[in-house]
Amino acid sequence: MEIQILKDILDSNKNVAAEVKDLLQKKKIYMIDMMSSPGAGKTTLNDRIIGMLKSRYRIAVIEGDIKTTKDSERLAKHNIPIFQIETDRFGGDCHLESSWVKSCLDQFDLDNLDLVIVENVGNLVCPAEFQLGDDERIVVLSVAEGEDKPAKYPLIFNTSHTLVLSKIDLLPHLDYSMDEFFANLKKVNPTIGVYQVSAKTGDGVEALVKHISANIDKKKS
Repeated sequence: MEIQILKDILDSNKNVAAEVKDLLQKKKIYMIDMMSSPGAGKTTLNDRIIGMLKSRYRIAVIEGDIKTTKDSERLAKHNIPIFQIETDRFGGDCHLESSWVKSCLDQFDLDNLDLVIVENVGNLVCPAEFQLGDDERIVVLSVAEGEDKPAKYPLIFNTSHTLVLSKIDLLPHLDYSMDEFFANLKKVNPTIGVYQVSAKTGDGVEALVKHISANIDKKKS
């Protein structure tokens, strides 16, 4: 007998992701799946993004971590709906699944939302394999992680619409080749959009926020 456990899991996840996508389309809500390795700066970046968009759009966040609510606590100051998923309760999975995201969406007042940001579990491998039903996949990569990550972990870069190269304020202190990085990236995904930002200083964040804002407006129209 052929054993297809992984395939069955991925197929089931894909089916629920399609339900999520249909729901978000019906409600005209834009959803971002933000992925990265641990420490790349997702939460600091989201703090900036939310701060710049919350006066114009109604925003909710789904936070994914294996353990703790620290990232949710950091964003609580914005007084927006936040739902925390601790995957330790599900065996410590290194990614979020569409059924969990759907359960979170069921807790939100979807008639009063424009944007949902899903901050996935910090990992460059597993999250790439599990669709969530989002409109845009954003992968955040810090310059401190080196130029070779697109070559080493191609799937997450190949399946993402947008890449945020973060912590560019560190570049003067690193032996980092931007040419080498872009060469590696373009081999994996030649059409991916790239934004170079420092969430610490705010450099480059405005361009990213304008991109997100335009996509929200497009879905609303």
